[in-house]
Amino acid sequence: MTARVGVVTFPGTLDDRDTQRAVRVAGLEAVPLWHRDKDLKQVDAVVLPGGFSYGDYLRAGAISRFSPVMESVIGQAKAGMPVLGICNGFQVLTETHLLPGAMLRNNHLHFICREQKLRVENNGTAWTSSYELGQEINIPLKNIDGRYVAEERVLDELEAEGRVVFRYVARGAAAHGYGNPNGSLRDIAGITNAAGNVVGLMPHPEHAVDPLVGTGGTDGLGFFTSILKKLVTT
Repeated sequence: MTARVGVVTFPGTLDDRDTQRAVRVAGLEAVPLWHRDKDLKQVDAVVLPGGFSYGDYLRAGAISRFSPVMESVIGQAKAGMPVLGICNGFQVLTETHLLPGAMLRNNHLHFICREQKLRVENNGTAWTSSYELGQEINIPLKNIDGRYVAEERVLDELEAEGRVVFRYVARGAAAHGYGNPNGSLRDIAGITNAAGNVVGLMPHPEHAVDPLVGTGGTDGLGFFTSILKKLVTT
């Protein structure tokens, strides 16, 4: 039986169909999940895709936290189900406290859309096992509320426990695809929970899974092949 990955759609979600396609490209079954429904349709993992859920009113991801589907996602994530939050999905994960910290407006106050180089800092999560530790990958980035912040105590804890999963590669912000694009503390682009089943990041791996679509690269496919390996071996 094919492993099933649920992809949640909120009002304002933009990248749900791209994410469903990425799931299918990796050989998994994509299962659409609607924000009003608590039923997760017996999926094996969940992706919260990018966009502007509920118009990003109040602040990004704040309203989504209270949607019926998230009640089920939170419960299943705490029980060990793999959950990936991409961009707005990462913002939702911080609002639900499945991941620590918060996302603020980019330090330059502008929307940014470009290809971004990341370094893999943790390949032991459910979503990153297909990568090599220290590998540098190119993933599209598009956000205006992408600045990751947390208290120094939390940042130190993330570092000490190896829970920083991706870091923006700082080789000079003027170079295309390089440097911290939004002022995130310690160049953090993605983090995981202590168990390694919940991962959030700001860049969009679903836009880099096919050489004929998006950036023309496939560096994002590893997220989806990683969860395939996780689900078929457990």
